[in-house]
Amino acid sequence: KNAAQIKNKIMISDNAKIGTGLLFLGCVFLLLGILFLFDSALLAIGDILFLSGLTLTIGVSRTLRFFTRKDRLRGIATFFGGIILVFLRWGMFGMFLQLYGLVYLFGQFFPIAAASMKDTPVLGAVFRMPAVERFFQQFGGGGGRRAPV
Repeated sequence: KNAAQIKNKIMISDNAKIGTGLLFLGCVFLLLGILFLFDSALLAIGDILFLSGLTLTIGVSRTLRFFTRKDRLRGIATFFGGIILVFLRWGMFGMFLQLYGLVYLFGQFFPIAAASMKDTPVLGAVFRMPAVERFFQQFGGGGGRRAPV
């Protein structure tokens, strides 16, 4: 009974598995779009895959709640403005706007991710360096951090 209960708690739904795959593919297409000199078609496919993967991974209601928060309005507007510019074939400007929006939206999450990376075998030494620690402490701002989603 205990093993079955534990297994039920850590199982990942099929939507989350598919969403994670779509997130990965979206990042691959975005990277390819950047490598091929901001190719608008690859960037647009990457944006669509990224957003659909995010929605499937965390759920529709949490995605809507995340993208409708009033305190993140500047990041939301720049992120979706960048997507619109990519769709209008202004790939480089669109990606810069999206990057700014992502940093604004997920900026508080970077110090949390960096703290968890300190325990990894290979990259942990890099994240434990004093200069890197200072960068991530200042990056998210404030001490009362919480995950963005």
